[in-house]
Amino acid sequence: MRSSTSVEKRLDDRARRFLDSAPASRIRPKLTEFVVFGLKQGWACIFGAALLAVLMGARLWYPDGAALARNDFLTLAAVAIQVLMVVFKLETLRELRVIILFHLVGTVMELFKTDVGSWSYEAEGVLRIGAVPLFSGFMYAAVGSYMVRVYRLFDLRFANYPPRWITAIVAAAIYANFFSHRYIWDLRWVLLAAVVIVFGRCVMHFRVFRKHHRMPLVIAFLLVALFIWIAENIATWSGAWLYPSQVDGWHPVSLDKLVSWFLLMIISVVLVAWVYKPQPPDSGEGREESAEQQGKVAY
Repeated sequence: MRSSTSVEKRLDDRARRFLDSAPASRIRPKLTEFVVFGLKQGWACIFGAALLAVLMGARLWYPDGAALARNDFLTLAAVAIQVLMVVFKLETLRELRVIILFHLVGTVMELFKTDVGSWSYEAEGVLRIGAVPLFSGFMYAAVGSYMVRVYRLFDLRFANYPPRWITAIVAAAIYANFFSHRYIWDLRWVLLAAVVIVFGRCVMHFRVFRKHHRMPLVIAFLLVALFIWIAENIATWSGAWLYPSQVDGWHPVSLDKLVSWFLLMIISVVLVAWVYKPQPPDSGEGREESAEQQGKVAY
């Protein structure tokens, strides 16, 4: 398993002590795998969950006419969450570098998309670049935080991972299409086919607790994209931003956006892969673990 933060190591030790003292049963191994999977996913989502909680809280309780604009409050809250994540060792500095890169990539996209009217933010506050409040970049950073943490927590390995230079070309084309489709042809379906071709043979191997599992990487992309789409519905309901069709009344985000999020996942994976080089399932430190190491929860 890749190195854990000091907080994760303490949680790991406590969890192992609890499991060692718990009574044995026939369903215990399966139940443990299920519970640990949920806990790890929740731990990986902690940045995004905290940010969504702030967005919803601001929607429900932030006072109208407050001296500090709501968008500025959201930006300061997002900065505070990020600082606390590092101070309390919930994220490593290596992970922070990836998250900052997600922030920059997302902010550039936000500047373009708001300028062409793809979506809009409330025109308030001073902590903004043009029409884009600075908290928007943290929403992309939340995706980056999840990606790097889930990569480490589940000790992800990849069989038949394509050459990184090919994935970089696909990711660059996807990113360019987010801008160019306004002026020339929208190539999202061509790019979607390219993703299936390039990543179609790749299988993701991951360890939950004691057992290793595997899943086609394209399916994993789709599941994460669905999760982000659900989070997007929560964010638009909170008024963080609105699509043109939601200005006169909120409604769920179209399922068509799943394609956009799926393609964004490719950019996310490629960014993470340039920091954490994908390893095959039969290599890398810690694959052949002792019985004691296999028993670690490793949140």
